[in-house]
Amino acid sequence: MGDALIEVRDLTYVYHPDTPQAVRALDGLSCSIRAGEFVGVVGGNGSGKSTFARHLNALLLPTAGEVRVGGLDTRDRAVTWEVRRRVGMVFQNPDNQLVAAVVEEDVAFGPENLGLPPAEIRRRVDEALEAVGLAELRRRAPHQLSGGQKQRVAIAGVLAMRPACIVLDEATTMLDPQGRAEVLATVEALNRRDGITVVLISHAMDDLVAADRVLALDAGRLVADGPPAEVFERVDATPGGRLDAPPVVRLARELRQAGLRLPPGLLTVEALADAIADALGGGAAHA
Repeated sequence: MGDALIEVRDLTYVYHPDTPQAVRALDGLSCSIRAGEFVGVVGGNGSGKSTFARHLNALLLPTAGEVRVGGLDTRDRAVTWEVRRRVGMVFQNPDNQLVAAVVEEDVAFGPENLGLPPAEIRRRVDEALEAVGLAELRRRAPHQLSGGQKQRVAIAGVLAMRPACIVLDEATTMLDPQGRAEVLATVEALNRRDGITVVLISHAMDDLVAADRVLALDAGRLVADGPPAEVFERVDATPGGRLDAPPVVRLARELRQAGLRLPPGLLTVEALADAIADALGGGAAHA
């Protein structure tokens, strides 16, 4: 991992300040995200996770505290464009992010607005489409694509801008299981293969099992920060909590309570199945 790419210090954000409708969406949140890291952000409805996401590329500016991207203060209007070049956003509904009638033209939209030479635009489009596995669909109309493919086109459009970080705000929420799996696999590959910093915002902890770290938000505050297994176990052990651990984590906990000796940190169906087989084969005690 590299040095801190994003620094968030005592971040507070209030919607409709100085009115009776004022809502404190973030409340003194502090964290850092290192270059090359894959960070998941999870929280229930109203936890502040989307508000947090929009602060990472200056779509929102702090009411108090600060956010710095590569040392640039997002409150400085003179560097807003550079902040947004470094941190690209992918949103929930892919249909709202596609602007052209052909896939490759959509991916070229950002570089064209930068005024880049045609040869450089072509190179970036080709590389971005290859990175998300859609090179063979470059001449297809976006409306002919599946939801997962559309979201991958949106990711390619961000990649063509050469960001240091991609923030995906609930980018899998509207997708079917296949589309969701396609997007998650693409994001993981971009991080592991290409070293792009990823911040994946989700209400579903299942989306975050491949992350290096998970930040859990509740009522605008950071309530957990650590490896996925650690955060999931902590959240799952909190009575009355508003966050649900992944089904695999909950099932493993119930099996342990029933007497089966299972190791900690089981996050996938495959890992749980192997651990159950080992436990039963080893004569573990169970009810």
